[in-house]
Amino acid sequence: NTGHCEDPSLERHFKGHRDAVTSVDFSLNKKQLASGSMDSCLMIWSMRPQMRAYRFVGHKDAVMCVQFSPSGHLVASGSRDKTVRLWVPSVKGESTVFRAHTATVRSVHFSSDGQSLVTASDDKTVKVWTVHRQKFLFSLSQHINWVRCARFSPDGRLIVSASDDKTVKLWDKTSRECIHSFCEHGGFVNHVDFHPSGTCIAAAGTDNTVKVWDVRMNRLLQHYQVHSAVVNSLSFHPSGNYLVTASNDSTLKILDLLEGRLLYTLHGHQGPATCVAFSRAGDFFASGGSDEQVMVWKTNFDAADYGEVLKTQKSGSSLSEMDCGVHLKKTKTQDSGRSHEQQQDSSLATTLEHIMGQLDVLTQTVSILEQRLTLTEDKLKECLENQQKIIQNKVN
Repeated sequence: NTGHCEDPSLERHFKGHRDAVTSVDFSLNKKQLASGSMDSCLMIWSMRPQMRAYRFVGHKDAVMCVQFSPSGHLVASGSRDKTVRLWVPSVKGESTVFRAHTATVRSVHFSSDGQSLVTASDDKTVKVWTVHRQKFLFSLSQHINWVRCARFSPDGRLIVSASDDKTVKLWDKTSRECIHSFCEHGGFVNHVDFHPSGTCIAAAGTDNTVKVWDVRMNRLLQHYQVHSAVVNSLSFHPSGNYLVTASNDSTLKILDLLEGRLLYTLHGHQGPATCVAFSRAGDFFASGGSDEQVMVWKTNFDAADYGEVLKTQKSGSSLSEMDCGVHLKKTKTQDSGRSHEQQQDSSLATTLEHIMGQLDVLTQTVSILEQRLTLTEDKLKECLENQQKIIQNKVN
């Protein structure tokens, strides 16, 4: 695989927190890195050398989660003090406070258009807010225990949440209905996130596992048992081909999702690795730990462009359904040195090959759509039956 040039390498590390780091996130342009900590502070580190870091004070208790808005002009944080704050990442460090949760806020996440914010809390609810009007919109409240994590899908239509009730729930943002519950028998889920394509989710478990679920078929696609302790956090590479994980076994691991195998194990933190996140372009990732350190790693292995990685893709891999769009390779323009007939022949062959390739993709897409349709029909039937029952009950 031409994509694997070099192993990931530790680029730099930041010291400044006075307690375990809970969360890390890069700004859009990679100029800044935000981190939250049990020390109740939020730090904004500059990726440019010799630039000083900002320490933001305001939360009255541990900061559990931080995230930059898609534009990078705001940072959201959630805390054990039950509040959510929005900060302007500048010298002043001004912030506004959102109050609606009645317990620790474990997770904050912006929608990809930057308009909404979803938060998850020990009060067993998931809440959605408007960012600019800073207004609470609605709660999703079917979990029966603490909610550790909630994320918007890339298109903003779905929300996924993970709770200590051992379920991962998928919600429709518009109807506010729970569409599906994935039941985690092994343990709790500490962290959950959407694949960049929006077609599947990855869950980090207290049973030391990482699971990848398809959210269209609602089935388990991959199951990794590579860590020897609780998995605290995970992050998808923007190409969708890799996943990085952080665990109490003090390691970070990089999984190759196309091959379904472990690629790298990274030792950097002394003690539990608590959080990890790829930069928006995927060329760096950051990690935080109980050792109070924030580390920045250069991804390296994916330095070759995504195209190369996609070309070497195995169509038999269990994730191949997700990327039904990527098997289209551009046909190379023919070498003009050859005779006209030869050129026509070979370009005809390439064109045919190309058409065959596209047909394959279409067939694959159609079969996926058929499966989705069947699912929808089943759901509809179920809904109608339920409605009948409700009506019957009312009549009786």
